[in-house]
Amino acid sequence: MPVPLISPTGGTPALIDSAGALSDAADALASGRGPIAIDTERASGYRYDERAFLVQLRRRDTGTILIDPEGRRAELREALAPVLNSAGWVIHAAPSDLPCLARLGLYPADLFDTELAGRLAGIHRVNLAAMVEDILGFTLSKGHGQEDWSTRPLPAEWLDYAALDVELLNELAEAMAEILDAAGKLDWAVQEFQHIRRTHGPSTPVEPATWTQAKGVNGLNRPEQRAVVRELWLERDRIARQRDCAVHRILKTRTMIEIARRLPGSSGDLATISGFPRRDERARTRWMSVIDKARRSPRATWPEPPRHDSDHVPGRSALASYPEVKESLSRAREVLSEVSGEVEVPVENILAPATLRAVVWHTVETGRIRSTGQLVDHLQALEARPWQVELTVPVLARELL
Repeated sequence: MPVPLISPTGGTPALIDSAGALSDAADALASGRGPIAIDTERASGYRYDERAFLVQLRRRDTGTILIDPEGRRAELREALAPVLNSAGWVIHAAPSDLPCLARLGLYPADLFDTELAGRLAGIHRVNLAAMVEDILGFTLSKGHGQEDWSTRPLPAEWLDYAALDVELLNELAEAMAEILDAAGKLDWAVQEFQHIRRTHGPSTPVEPATWTQAKGVNGLNRPEQRAVVRELWLERDRIARQRDCAVHRILKTRTMIEIARRLPGSSGDLATISGFPRRDERARTRWMSVIDKARRSPRATWPEPPRHDSDHVPGRSALASYPEVKESLSRAREVLSEVSGEVEVPVENILAPATLRAVVWHTVETGRIRSTGQLVDHLQALEARPWQVELTVPVLARELL
């Protein structure tokens, strides 16, 4: 029977929110042993960006440390980077936390991702609470993951929840390393962790989002539509940044794309678009003026749909226009699914869907891949890890070449 873990060992840690306390925390962490368990809490559903509003740290002989970074991010970096950047980290689902930690100037010297370790081990439930229960025999309290973590003061029960996220993280990593080693998959995990660390390292800074990355924008093929969505995106971003609120609270992306697609000619037309606050007269006036501004701008400034070069691989939906590629991709997915079942690793972890799509495209459509050696070279160029290449090349070569 799992043992409920209701509160952190030693009680709720004090929230560190001063320069002096940050220095003391750095000293305490430096005196600890082994890797540092790290987690963050963000407020992406409420605030403008993905910055951390709470950083949780735990190390052997140190205990759990909770840090409020808001208003003292530079001080946090100065105090903690010398310690944290020279230590190994344990994180659950590292790609979700590393970007906001990088904004604080924090990067791991080594990494163990317990969520990814679970996937590679063939564990079906890989959320932190499920893994702690199934592997370690403890149940964690739930219910505060989606809170507005920019709230101050933070309630004690929220702090308990956050502290428990790192309470057993090091123990979970040790258990998962043993499981992976016994299955002959520990080296696979090490390769994956190194790849994540490189992807989120200081040499690859987080790039700000642009309007061309908005979901659905590639379906806008007329320059006028693209001019409108660009202006809508810029205005939405300006307002959200000014108010420090999530962009979807200003205007949902799918609504923004639909406005650009339909190009409403009046505020009445605008009010008929699904998702638009039709009863808000000020919103109708504001966004109609943005639309008019974009449509009155010189046509020479309207952005053309992108012209793809020979390296471009069509997206999943666009492959409907290439039946031979689509059929080959379906067969390739089937053989990789068989491999997935044999090694008990999710197929998307064996090879990223975009990587598989690129391989099939350049084999069937462009003819760039004509041999096993070229297949290997292409996978390596797409940053497939050695264990992935070893597993997938034999079956893909047999199916595609």
